[in-house]
Amino acid sequence: MALLAVAFVLDRLFPPPLPAAEGAGAVVLAADGSPLRAFAGRDGVWRYPVTVDEVSPHYIEALLTYEDRWFRRHPGVNPLALARAGGQWLANGRVVSGGSTLTMQVARILEPHRRTPAGKLRQALRALQLEWRMDKDEILALYLNHAPFGGPIEGVEAASWAYLGKPARELSRAEAALLAVLPQAPSRLRPDRHPQAAQAARDKVLARMVARGAWSPAEVADARLEPVVARKLQPPMSAALLAGRLRGADPRAARIRSTLDAGLQRVLEERVAAYFSRLPERTSAALLVVDNETLEARAYVGSLAFGDARRLGHVDMVRATRSPGSTLKPFLYGLAIDDGLVHSASLLVDAPQSFGDYRPANFDPTFNGPVTVAEALRLSLNVPAVDLLDRVGPERFAARLAHAGLVLQLPRGAQPNLSMILGGTGTRLEDLVGAYRALNHGGLAGKVRYRPDAPRQERRLLSPEAAWIIREILEQHGRPGQRDEAFDTGGRPSVAWKTGTSYGFRDAWALGGTARHTVGVWVGRPDGTPLPGQYGAITALPLLFEVVDSLPRAPADAARRARPAGVREVAICWPLGLAEDAAAPGLCHRRHDALALAGVLPPTLPEREARQWSAGRLVLSVDARTGQRLSAACTRVHARERLEVARWPSLAYPWLPAATRRASAIPPLATDCAPDALAAMESLRIDGPGEGARLARTPGSPTPATLRLRAIGTESRVRWLVNDRLAGETRGARYWTHAFPDPGPQRITALADTGAWAELNLRVVR
Repeated sequence: MALLAVAFVLDRLFPPPLPAAEGAGAVVLAADGSPLRAFAGRDGVWRYPVTVDEVSPHYIEALLTYEDRWFRRHPGVNPLALARAGGQWLANGRVVSGGSTLTMQVARILEPHRRTPAGKLRQALRALQLEWRMDKDEILALYLNHAPFGGPIEGVEAASWAYLGKPARELSRAEAALLAVLPQAPSRLRPDRHPQAAQAARDKVLARMVARGAWSPAEVADARLEPVVARKLQPPMSAALLAGRLRGADPRAARIRSTLDAGLQRVLEERVAAYFSRLPERTSAALLVVDNETLEARAYVGSLAFGDARRLGHVDMVRATRSPGSTLKPFLYGLAIDDGLVHSASLLVDAPQSFGDYRPANFDPTFNGPVTVAEALRLSLNVPAVDLLDRVGPERFAARLAHAGLVLQLPRGAQPNLSMILGGTGTRLEDLVGAYRALNHGGLAGKVRYRPDAPRQERRLLSPEAAWIIREILEQHGRPGQRDEAFDTGGRPSVAWKTGTSYGFRDAWALGGTARHTVGVWVGRPDGTPLPGQYGAITALPLLFEVVDSLPRAPADAARRARPAGVREVAICWPLGLAEDAAAPGLCHRRHDALALAGVLPPTLPEREARQWSAGRLVLSVDARTGQRLSAACTRVHARERLEVARWPSLAYPWLPAATRRASAIPPLATDCAPDALAAMESLRIDGPGEGARLARTPGSPTPATLRLRAIGTESRVRWLVNDRLAGETRGARYWTHAFPDPGPQRITALADTGAWAELNLRVVR
């Protein structure tokens, strides 16, 4: 009893040096358990912690049979083995076989000592301590995680990945035998440097497995056929930035499991590196792939080349704040549909407009005149988007996005404003991807999950109906360069996609989604330096389609793709934007098929300013015989009849064909009638050469043909367009001068803020 008390006191005074959890290193794993990135401990050693149950039974059999077959029975020291080893040493003058148990080997790993009798005694005492304090599986786990395997590699799991490229649970008998003997002489038996010596040692283990009846002769014969082939020893370095992010969030964890698909991650890292290899050397890129159902990230590329100082490869662009360009537009149009402001075919006008002091222009300086909501979104037109945001309200739009997890970063002191929709704010790629997921998941945006145990956070961004309509609009993009009638034999998935380019070509974006995944791509320089000529559709979009085509495919989810019951397809007419009325065919100037919320069919939006040429249905009284307009006060008696005229928004008229203009024209006032409100409409005229004039450069002069014009009939600002491109502006009757360097037909339009306009067609000749 006294002896036990002394042993207890000594054990407490001199505890065994068990490894500390802190500073022991860590490994970040993919969803399947394969390592993505290993973090060395403070001692510079790479370990991938495992439990006994996570290691192949073949390895446990080989280890215990070869090293210590009585491990489960002895108390830490095997007196018979020690006596045998001592006798062989005395008889031969050298060590013939070891007498250390596996527990004693663990003790020596934890507390190295010299090979002396005193050292051996200390080792035996430590082994007894370990057996007293721990059960057999805990001691075995210490060996599995701390045995030396050459270089900075410790533990069987790290060795299995480093040398064989597989987890320890998948070891074959031949591989198990190799790793069982490697700790005996890790430098001399390393298979990547000394494959012949490693194979000889492995075969020695295999022979002992047969001799001791652990494995059958047939099993060992098959194992001997496997050659010893090892990879170049290197720690894993995949998804390096995400791994560092997860490690920083949980610095005490030894094993951190992520949601990434290891195979997909490696493929996409290689694809991104190859795709952007020709870009300027300081360019970087980021990529994120998310599963729509679970919000789990499947691939995460935070930079083009991790560790490349020239490309600032240490900067994680998945979570860097950058200007989103036009990537917020789908959410604005979806919110406007939910608000009942528009449907997919509502009439918008892409023409020069001012919103206070803010005068947006398109990425392409050409204006398109009247467009549908779907066209405005697919073409990413700026003026219609700013006009719509002005009606929805910038503050409300920003608040709706923030509620769904897409928080916009504004300059200090700034309030939400109209420039947000064109990129005048900041956001992160991971937040954009989480928001775009709503288009393929019933309008629910969410926070991207990087760990399987992370909570699932979802918020409503759009109604299921509005999300479905926006996705349909974006899917109708098709793939750039692919004709509508082309037959796709590859079964490639449909993609609802949108690109964006920030001001000054600093950021190029492509966001896209399928029924199963959402993908986001960013390209640019982390330091914000512009990349002229690199924009979303050219730089980022092709990679997005390559990524989508690389993703796992599954049968189409018909339920998710089905049109919601709250969406209906209806024929509408421009310019009023209402359902087609067979009883009033004269009001239908253009017919469109619209996707609208059931029970909601909003008319064309009223013009922002009270222009004299206001849009909408105009009811007039006209003379039944002459068709002239009649006012309330006329000197003669007229046979009056009612006339309804469908008026277009005033800014749309310069783009309308002559027949449409005539159908929308207001009849002239009868001469005997007093002027009405319509008589005061402003009339604009271009002062210059006549219609159809020919303009030529002065012979012998290097100066292009030049024309000096002015608009007569207004005191407001006048915007001048040449072939639908904004070319300048004047006020009132001031002159405007323009040079025409290229020959051919030229259409000049003067468009006043009041809505009045005039047009001049001429031809420039050489």
